[in-house]
Amino acid sequence: MGKPKPTIPFEFVLENLNRLDFTVKAFFGCHSIYVGEKLYLTLRKKKDHKRDNGVWIATSHEHHESLQREFPNMRSIELFGNPPSSWQNLPADADDFEESVNHLCELIMKKDSRIGRIPKKKKKK
Repeated sequence: MGKPKPTIPFEFVLENLNRLDFTVKAFFGCHSIYVGEKLYLTLRKKKDHKRDNGVWIATSHEHHESLQREFPNMRSIELFGNPPSSWQNLPADADDFEESVNHLCELIMKKDSRIGRIPKKKKKK
């Protein structure tokens, strides 16, 4: 028998975004949500580095402050070290996790320009 297919954590995110034509790509034990070539979120729930479990937001440094006002528990991803990366995390252990993620999904549905990035193409060797 083969390995069981990993389940996607925080499946309510997919339900919230069901009106979008998105794809989910699994890598490094996480699941990332794309609309077209734009990456919006990564869903992470792993046994290691539990403080980084939650919903990772693809954004840029210039939007951190305004997003922080809307998501007070948002924080940098500790795995990435210092300086903080452009990615931010809505931590799964926050009291308002589900409420915050639902609001984040609403912003994505409204095409909020602060959320989502087109990943850089990998250079061919």
